[in-house]
Formats: sequence, C-alpha cells, structure tokens
Amino acid sequence: MKTISIVLVLVLLFINCNNSDKTYYAKNLEVTKNQTHPGKKLMETNCYICHNATTSEANRIAPPMIAIKMRYINGNTTKKQFIASMKNWIKNPVESNVKMYGAVKRFGIMQNLPYPEDVIEQIADYMFDNDIEQPEWFKEHYNQNKGQMMRQ
Repeated sequence: MKTISIVLVLVLLFINCNNSDKTYYAKNLEVTKNQTHPGKKLMETNCYICHNATTSEANRIAPPMIAIKMRYINGNTTKKQFIASMKNWIKNPVESNVKMYGAVKRFGIMQNLPYPEDVIEQIADYMFDNDIEQPEWFKEHYNQNKGQMMRQ
C-alpha cells in the first residue's frame, strides 16, 4: 500500500509538471521584450515631447503617437513600408509628404528633426509591433473623424 501511494504521488507530480502552463513564461518574456525594446525608450524620449498621450486634447501641439500609427498603417502595410514612411516624413516633413491632413491643418507641419536613421527605424519598429498608449479622448475623436480620414 505504501509503495502504491509513493508511485501515485510521483505519477501525479510528473503529470502536473508536464501540464504546467508554459505559455505563461513565454507571455512574460514577450512583455519584458516589448518593455525593453530600444524603440520604446527612444519614442518616449524623442517623440513624447510633442506627441505624448497624456497631454489633453486642448493642450496638444501634435497628434498622439497612436494617431500616427493608425494613419500610417492599414491592412496592407508591411513593417518595411511603415518604417520607410516614418523615415521619409521625419527626414523630409514637407506638404507633399503629408498623410495626416487634419493634424497638419491643426498643428502645422512638423519641424525637420535631425534624428539618425537608426533611431527612427527603432522607434518605427517598436510602433509597428506594439500597442501604443492612447489618450482617454482618442477613441471618440477617432470615431468622429474616421470618415474624413477615409476621404483623404
């Protein structure tokens, strides 16, 4: 009887170890990877000066980063295309390159920023693959203006 109990305990331990939720660790590694992505810190340091999600809608000097991401990415946009578009706009912010007409009308054209291409690439890489913080008011604003964006 004692031997059967020991075998039963060992079998249960073995089964329990094999059935453990291994995806838990994978998800935690993914979260850690995203939090340590160099593009995240670069975006917060360089872009949030003007594009911060915590700035109220009335006090904004530029659209939030989530608005940029949503305007530059559609169902067919590849990461390579997105990064190229970001580099093109940041290196050459002129009227002929405008994709965010409402933002330019409200805030004007962004100044030319001397960021190295690798910095822009890391920020765009992070933006493409990750959820970007959005202001509380953004969803309603986006839904109200979605029709205008589609026509442009």
